[in-house]
Amino acid sequence: MDNYPLLNIFWTMLELFLWILWFFLLFKIITDIFRSHDMGGWAKAGWMVLVILLPLIGVLVYVIARGRGMGERDIAQAQKADAAFKAYIRDAAAAEPGEGAAQGPPGRSHVEDLAKLADLKASGAISEEEYQKAKDKLLV
Repeated sequence: MDNYPLLNIFWTMLELFLWILWFFLLFKIITDIFRSHDMGGWAKAGWMVLVILLPLIGVLVYVIARGRGMGERDIAQAQKADAAFKAYIRDAAAAEPGEGAAQGPPGRSHVEDLAKLADLKASGAISEEEYQKAKDKLLV
């Protein structure tokens, strides 16, 4: 290790970083090829052959030809995932208590009951101990 200059260490680190960057870009393009709905099977196969057999040229041509669409598909995928997450949260918050849970009046959820308990505790109408007991009763 004594005969390996510091500049060579930096050069090796740069090469390693560029290889990792290259593989990330290659995998990103491969996933985009399969995720794209505006291409048929033969077009996808052609892009895959080009990207695998001539990687440097294939990746550069793909980014030039379809780079804008790649970004739009990423944004659409993120928006779709965000909408699904928000819908799941809405459904989970509005769900009625399951079997074995303490049932309140029909149409009320645990979230509303817990919010009312927190308001009562904040106003001083109930103590911390009463709040914990009521909360445990709701969540059982």
